Amino acid sequence: MGKDVIIACDFSSAKDTFDFLDQFTEEKPFVKIGMELYYAEGPSIVKEIKKRGHKIFLDLKLHDIPNTVKKAMSVLSSLDVDMTNLHAAGTVDMMKAAVEGLTKEDGTRPILIAVTQLTSTSEERMQNELLINASINDTIVKYAENAKAAGLDGVVCSPLEAGMVKDACGKPFITVTPGVRFADGEVGDQVRVTTPEKAREIGSDYIVVGRPVTQAEDPVAAYRRCVKEFVG
Repeated sequence: MGKDVIIACDFSSAKDTFDFLDQFTEEKPFVKIGMELYYAEGPSIVKEIKKRGHKIFLDLKLHDIPNTVKKAMSVLSSLDVDMTNLHAAGTVDMMKAAVEGLTKEDGTRPILIAVTQLTSTSEERMQNELLINASINDTIVKYAENAKAAGLDGVVCSPLEAGMVKDACGKPFITVTPGVRFADGEVGDQVRVTTPEKAREIGSDYIVVGRPVTQAEDPVAAYRRCVKEFVG
């Protein structure tokens, strides 16, 4: 499996999204559609971006009782996205139900990954607010092992944990890592971050990059820099 850079299209409208994507005349970047854009525009935005030839990571982070997640994933499977996700905290049963719901009659399905801990969560917050007494690294590895046991393809984690997830779950287990910033860029609201080059060294399979590309003066150049640093 080749490494890839996923651009987080965290826009509030279809117009803003297409104004951004229209700048890419040579590449068709892998794009992430998150809650903001999906809730603003609905399934039509997924279909339109897909029609333009982009791969899509639909980032809705489902987290509910198993039956509800299974039914929701069944609906999402009809959108033909390439990757989607849920929260690992929803338990192994919920993740197994998600796999069932997402799998089509012909046995195919998108890549399904689980969010371990959000990159905005520090160990202190996790322990004080969520009352999880294990270390953040132990928690992330355990959540990844649960996801693997449930039949998922990988997890979302910060690049700093990608290596330990691979050690625990094997090299083929996918790591999708947000929290990537250029060495000379702003960190923003995320606390567990690293550079594209470092993410490659640690073992990330996909990096998700938002503001360093979408808010760059020249987004295409920023995207190309990201690909060069991460893919090589």
